[in-house]
Amino acid sequence: MKCFALSVIVWLLTTPLLAFAQQSGPIITKAQVKEELVQLEQAGYTPSMRSRHYPDDIRAAQARVNEKFSGQTGNGAPGAGSSGSTNN
Repeated sequence: MKCFALSVIVWLLTTPLLAFAQQSGPIITKAQVKEELVQLEQAGYTPSMRSRHYPDDIRAAQARVNEKFSGQTGNGAPGAGSSGSTNN
């Protein structure tokens, strides 16, 4: 019984820590993910599980999207939810 009580206490103490660890970064909505995928597809990326050029093809499309947004906004930052990097 002591073992069970101890395990319940440990679980109660660690659960908030584990829940907090999952919230690391901005929250991205499903609509933002879909919008980014549409932008990547318009930039020439075709999602496929059999692509021999992945991740190079998505990086190239992300670079084109970033260039498009840097020309429009002047700060080089695409819309919220984008986390691509163009450093090669």
